[in-house]
Amino acid sequence: MKLLITGASGFVGKYVVAEGLRRGHEIKAVVRPQTDVTRIPWHNHDRLELVRIDLRQEAELTTALAGVDGVIHLAAVKSGDFYDQFAGTVMATESLLAAMKTAAVSRLIAISTFSVYEYQQKRAHSLLDEDSPLVTAERVVNRDEYSQTKLIQEQLYREFEAEGGKVTILRPGMIYGREYLWHALLGAEFGSVLLQIGTRGILPLSYVENCAEAMIITAESETAIGQTLNIVDDHLPTQGKYTQELKKRYPAPKLYYCPWVVMKSIAGFGWWINQTFLKGGAKMPGIVVPAKLHGRFKPLRYTNQRAKTVLNWQPKYSFTASLDRSCGDLELLKV
Repeated sequence: MKLLITGASGFVGKYVVAEGLRRGHEIKAVVRPQTDVTRIPWHNHDRLELVRIDLRQEAELTTALAGVDGVIHLAAVKSGDFYDQFAGTVMATESLLAAMKTAAVSRLIAISTFSVYEYQQKRAHSLLDEDSPLVTAERVVNRDEYSQTKLIQEQLYREFEAEGGKVTILRPGMIYGREYLWHALLGAEFGSVLLQIGTRGILPLSYVENCAEAMIITAESETAIGQTLNIVDDHLPTQGKYTQELKKRYPAPKLYYCPWVVMKSIAGFGWWINQTFLKGGAKMPGIVVPAKLHGRFKPLRYTNQRAKTVLNWQPKYSFTASLDRSCGDLELLKV
């Protein structure tokens, strides 16, 4: 197959390109025009074509899509204000889907996120799976900009599918790996300090190499068309187990601990004060906004059974093996 992969030089994209090349595919790797890819081992592979374009340039995208069998759309903006993220996520996706229609490319592997789910109204320790409700338009305003723009992006995917697109939506959990080990589901960062919120909650983790393989298998799979699949690993660790194992292998920030129930109570009380007496006028840190707090730290259960069944996929690396690879000296991106 010939695959076009957006966000190819990003944390996840680098591994998806590498896995696609390992599995024998031709890859068009879309990167920003100014990106220096010379440090990525696959940058001069003979089955790789680098495509340096801004994803909002529809005409250039249409040209790049010539001869392509499918698209893995990873590119998104995760920082900045709503308008920055809207431009880099929503507007870029609109341009890509328009170009795909013009180029008559219908196969799309659309990478979404667990951030589109409704967390605040879920019962603690209940199961979050593909049938769990998404956050509504009325409630998403209390979530972060990433959740808001990714929810709009999913709506665009559904519209493309309704017009004949062969779409699979993948929702990975927290993707971690060598470049991203002390991650946002462990706690809130304050300079060199990490306030760990809870230790017993299960983490919805997806090791980056496991996740990349699932994305490429999805592109190869006819049975995945029309499916929405959550991508997480087997035998998921708790927050405490993750921290304990990572500290054995990798330098740790200064850690402080706050139980989930305490932080939930603090956020709930702060939100009530803000809404009742300040009419919502106070700008509050994310960890004391209940909708954001629940989205990051609420203890839930997770499953990858649907992805394993549909894709005939098995996460290759266990939790401890993933940490060993992430903290070791292996050349993970070498093809």
